[in-house]
Amino acid sequence: MAGDAARGGTAYVSLEPCAHESARGPCCANLLERAGVGRVVIAVSDPDSRTNGAGIARLQAAGVRVETIAALGPEAGRAMAGFFMRQQHQRPHVTLKLAMSLDGCIALEDGTSQWITGPAARAHTHLERARHELILVGRGTLAHDHPRLDVRLPGLEAYSPARVVLSRSGAAPEGWLTIQQPTEIGALPGDHLMIEGGAQTAAAFLAEDLVDRLLLYRAPVLIGRGKAALADIGLIDLAEAHERWQLIDARSFAPDRLEVYERIRPQ
Repeated sequence: MAGDAARGGTAYVSLEPCAHESARGPCCANLLERAGVGRVVIAVSDPDSRTNGAGIARLQAAGVRVETIAALGPEAGRAMAGFFMRQQHQRPHVTLKLAMSLDGCIALEDGTSQWITGPAARAHTHLERARHELILVGRGTLAHDHPRLDVRLPGLEAYSPARVVLSRSGAAPEGWLTIQQPTEIGALPGDHLMIEGGAQTAAAFLAEDLVDRLLLYRAPVLIGRGKAALADIGLIDLAEAHERWQLIDARSFAPDRLEVYERIRPQ
């Protein structure tokens, strides 16, 4: 779109320009070469085996100066977390959302959970839903709460994710997808999966180490004898619980507070 104004200029890109053509469009490295840019600054290389380094090599062969800024790699990786997870691990990136009291309860003892958090926190949850292609609850939550799991923010209703139920029987309502165990998420369509329902379901994904991001909404209330946010996740040594999560964001949705954690994984 820049036309002749691009010649000799610098292109800043989050992902290495692709070296292959696909159904989504032509080869990005070739387009940059034809545009006549003199320099390309890249945040992170493309893990796709069809490009991985080949895009950089093609640009350099065409006389384009290429620079990679490693310091921006983690930020770019978060922005494209679903793409990277699908490319490297053949599954969607998984976010677990929990709305809880200060003492770690997600409901009263009788299961009542509407509402622990306030309107602002709930609105942010809907924004998060809109960023995911898939949203999942367990069979118990489906039967007890009959959740809609849609996006109810004006203008974003069309971005409601596909609904998935974790059910050992494999049964699901019409229009829902189903998996029988967490390890089957690789077969689901889409690159971003949000888990919203049930202590057992949350624990099942954590036990399989399939949670990449935590959204913890904390309301300034104490419940006491209520339903805990998590069931057994298989932890037998307290030392193993440390150095697994890092705080990457925190903000206030008065009166509630959100903390966002990212799974620390070996490089």
